[in-house]
Amino acid sequence: MQKTFDNPEIALIPAVFGPFDENAAVLENELNLRLVNRGEHLLLTGEEANVDMGCVVLDNLFALAARGEQIDAQKVRYLINLAREDTSCNVVQALDECICITTRGKPIKAKTIAQKNYVDCITKNVVTFGVGPAGTGKTYLAVALAVAALKSKQVSKIVLTRPAVEAGEKLGFLPGDLQNKVDPYLRPLYDALFEMLGPETVAGYMEKNIIEIAPLAYMRGRTLDNSFIILDEAQNTTIEQMKMFLTRFGFNSKIVVTGDPTQIDLNGRASGLMHALKILKDIDQIGIHRFEKKDIVRHALVQKIVEAYERKNREKP
Repeated sequence: MQKTFDNPEIALIPAVFGPFDENAAVLENELNLRLVNRGEHLLLTGEEANVDMGCVVLDNLFALAARGEQIDAQKVRYLINLAREDTSCNVVQALDECICITTRGKPIKAKTIAQKNYVDCITKNVVTFGVGPAGTGKTYLAVALAVAALKSKQVSKIVLTRPAVEAGEKLGFLPGDLQNKVDPYLRPLYDALFEMLGPETVAGYMEKNIIEIAPLAYMRGRTLDNSFIILDEAQNTTIEQMKMFLTRFGFNSKIVVTGDPTQIDLNGRASGLMHALKILKDIDQIGIHRFEKKDIVRHALVQKIVEAYERKNREKP
């Protein structure tokens, strides 16, 4: 079957096709198509279902390019997988909502439908579990939503925490005072805040206790009202630690728990994250969002690495 993709914006074709037409080659290979650029229109040749999906992908690619997004092979593959699941999906419309603006003026938006659903899940629920492989934006988007809530005065405090040095938090052998000991384990949280607020603003907020970044052990015995609380790397919490954390929030607070079940490092002890996912899944106002490897938004090689480890884990000893 042949089908013409009419009236593409000619000026956007180089951005969509990529250097040496590498993005076009991905589209052809993944959908077994032949794509010919004829200037004012593109000609697609292949099986009918694949041609229709190719047109859907091109629609979304040109719409993304028109709003200034960089198109790469990973994005093309993501849109192909999305078209296979839902040929009516309008990616640009779904991903158009801005969460917050960085200090450099860059709008932070969901990059995939899975990220958009994750953002909606956090917005809707009091407690949200974001579970999936590295590189899916679990923590980054949670921090962005926390900053947006702080700026709009929905909350008066941001609390970011993670278990330090596995679950036991054995920090004594590290050099320096307590802050020096825990900072390396909290660095990803600092980096996200610095991008969204700037180092000086973050430092000022931390001095005023508006933003608190601390190891999980610091949460014991506290009640946090009007707070946006994020627990990162939750797969390395014990059941007792998770119970302790999930009972810290008070009125007008929101909790986001992120973790990767494939990276549990608890020396045989049960993961508090996995336990919580089982016993809390049917409770109202608790949302669970699961990312898959196809939702990884880092370098395409990261997805291949995750897939390789999954294959190895499925092999019998």
